[in-house]
Amino acid sequence: MSRWPIALSFVGGLAVAGGGWALWPSEPPQRSSAELMNVLMWNREPVGGPFTLIDHDGRPRTDADFRDKLMLIYFGFTFCSNTCPTDLQAIAGALDQLGAAGDAVQPLFITVDPEKDTPAQLTGYVRLFHPRMIGLTGSPKQIRKVANDYKVYYAKAEPLKRAGVDVVLNSDTIAWAAPGTDTTNEVVQRLNAAPQ
Repeated sequence: MSRWPIALSFVGGLAVAGGGWALWPSEPPQRSSAELMNVLMWNREPVGGPFTLIDHDGRPRTDADFRDKLMLIYFGFTFCSNTCPTDLQAIAGALDQLGAAGDAVQPLFITVDPEKDTPAQLTGYVRLFHPRMIGLTGSPKQIRKVANDYKVYYAKAEPLKRAGVDVVLNSDTIAWAAPGTDTTNEVVQRLNAAPQ
């Protein structure tokens, strides 16, 4: 048997594999808010998952670093003018009101704007709210993956110019806590009771 058919088959297989690799998406796809709401409402997929990000001190952090605590995760961005600071203050207030029981909760702020929210930017921001809050960032691909895993919708909106100020109209914020613990229920009650 000639070696040419075998060699051509091998080269053809490499070409097909290379073409498939080139077409593989480089970033996890963005899911629509309606799709994510459907997934959440009907419990079609698990919420959460492992992550590897960079904290506000520049250290790599994974979900395993927080396994001994209840993770209270908030997705937002530091240039958010109203909603994020208000929600983060409510979270900090709830943690303070819990007293010693609040030590079982680890507040995490995961940015959805990693291009602007560098570790240095996050350091000053999270310290405004609570001394134990940890800011997390990563590459856009890492942030998209963790947002997809936690069923969080976000999209960049083109700012509107009003009197020389950028106004962003598209933002959703979500805080997640693991269900089923007394501490979680207490945090949720205190967040619901916080002034809006």
